[in-house]
Amino acid sequence: MFDGEFYHTLDAKGRLILPARFREELGGSFMITRGLDGCLFVYTQLEWQALDEKLQKLPLINKGARELTRFFHAGVTQCEPDKQGRILVPAGLRTYADLKKEVCMVGVGKHIEIWDKERWENNMSDISENMDGLLDGMQDMGFVI
Repeated sequence: MFDGEFYHTLDAKGRLILPARFREELGGSFMITRGLDGCLFVYTQLEWQALDEKLQKLPLINKGARELTRFFHAGVTQCEPDKQGRILVPAGLRTYADLKKEVCMVGVGKHIEIWDKERWENNMSDISENMDGLLDGMQDMGFVI
């Protein structure tokens, strides 16, 4: 299970050091793809396979299902950290997530999210300001703290 937030910088070549804690759980090879809300998602091989199985079960005749499958699969790439624990974030994914120099990596259970630092901080500020409404919505889905 991934949790916590870690701040790092992208180097001039688009490489990013993964926190040791995340590297241990990810293993030697893992997947990175477009995420929701303008971030990137990082999955272990096992979690990526589970997501892929769900996507492959969606009905091909459903336009939303096709679009969601394309969204995740078109941007996915397999990563292996180098000896310094760095990964190369492909240019297309850096552009999608608007990653500049400073990034935040966030553990959110079964996957990791990679955010541009400023976008992450703005997102967290918005969440904090709207916490009451968020909790009301969660309660409607049966989730109560």
